[in-house]
Amino acid sequence: MDDVERDVLAAIAASGTVNTGTIAARLGVDREVTVGVMKRLLAADMIASTPIDRSMLTLTDEGARAIEIGSPEARAHAAVPSEGMELATFKSTSERDVADVGFKQAMQCKWLTMVKGERPRIERAVETIVDETRETLRKVQRGEMIEQKTTEALKKRKLIKEEKWKEYELTKGAEFALERKVLPADLTKEMMNEGSWKGQEFKAYNLVPGAGAQPASGHVHPLLKVRQAFREIFFSLGFSEMPTNNFVESGFWNFDTLIQPQQHPARDAHDTFFMKTPAKMNFAPEDYVDRVRTMHEIGGGGSIGHQYAWKRAEADKNILRTHTTAVSARMLYDIAQTGFKPARLFSIDRVFRNEAVDRTHLAEFHQVEGVICDKNLTLGDLIGVLYQFFERLGMTQLRFKPAFNPYTEPSMEIFAFHPMLDKWVEVGNSGMFRPEMLEPMGLPEDVNVIAWGLSLERPTMIMYGIDNIRDLFGSKMMISSVKNNPICTI
Repeated sequence: MDDVERDVLAAIAASGTVNTGTIAARLGVDREVTVGVMKRLLAADMIASTPIDRSMLTLTDEGARAIEIGSPEARAHAAVPSEGMELATFKSTSERDVADVGFKQAMQCKWLTMVKGERPRIERAVETIVDETRETLRKVQRGEMIEQKTTEALKKRKLIKEEKWKEYELTKGAEFALERKVLPADLTKEMMNEGSWKGQEFKAYNLVPGAGAQPASGHVHPLLKVRQAFREIFFSLGFSEMPTNNFVESGFWNFDTLIQPQQHPARDAHDTFFMKTPAKMNFAPEDYVDRVRTMHEIGGGGSIGHQYAWKRAEADKNILRTHTTAVSARMLYDIAQTGFKPARLFSIDRVFRNEAVDRTHLAEFHQVEGVICDKNLTLGDLIGVLYQFFERLGMTQLRFKPAFNPYTEPSMEIFAFHPMLDKWVEVGNSGMFRPEMLEPMGLPEDVNVIAWGLSLERPTMIMYGIDNIRDLFGSKMMISSVKNNPICTI
């Protein structure tokens, strides 16, 4: 028995009740030490405990700095001379917190005023100030109470934080004693030789038969179950899986190589996530880039292109890929460079769109894509493959509707009669890659590429009866549904 445990038991014997926080402070040990002692004594039924919630406001690093050198608003006031100064000069010469938060707070306190004009200026509205934020932080440092409204404001500014912990009131238990007995669990050879086993009390064994506790185990997410079912369908049709481990793509591979014009709305920040660091990068071969540029600007092979000045800077921008077709473009380019061979490829992975989140849309989702590259393929081949593919999903009745896609012509939306829903639903999009896309890659003229794509989330929601996509994927998903959903059967 250690010294802390001995002191806890002695304190309970003397006063009947002891607080784990109080005794930790008296003994000069961490609170968790006394909590550990409490758990050992609880296991031996020597004590009983009652939890107590505790909390305390403490300073953050920014709060401590504000006490040391003044709040950002006070330093913003001090940075402006009596004669005033230009706003641009103030912003460029001040520390970041002073130029941003400090300036805004000083304006709210009416310590500073701004004179508008061609070159806006900042002037002092008052010459002397009282740094109330600094004084309030000193109260927090001393452990004094402050108003709730002030507390919330300082938390929002990340100048203070609330620390929470539990303490316990300990009282005597059924087996209370001043010393905890550690009973042996096994009969040893030494006990037999010495005879000390006679009269020895041993730790009790639980010999009651039972199933025992359910062991902890992992559970497969519904999306992964359906994803695996899709993979097995593709494999059964002779497809190979494409590598899709690069979420970040350059605009070149995501848009330009697909002959999608640089003025297209999909390349706007309202639809695509652009990277800040690194903002630009493009590992495409320069000769291929030049051929794509030419196709955009003046066309080729019977096409007139888009007739605009193509910009390399736009193509080099890094984005979160908006579709896995960027991966398909890379694979087709590699096929053209290594000597053409027919290929059947598929990918299932995450893509990102800058969309408003609602019950049917997320900013990230999974795309399922199939691609076949061979000589003299036709629209009839595409329709035939789609019948084979969706038949394995349990949908044998298909309809096709003409559509427009920037990089396929002809293009078709795919509708299927879904037996689970008992109605026709749109299940995907498809088409034949345009010659303007394939020619710069170096593929032979008689080679065509057919492709189709669909989301992973929508069929999963249908198969598991999920109405809101946020219940399937994301931070709001119920973990219990992952554990309880059955294996997907298609």
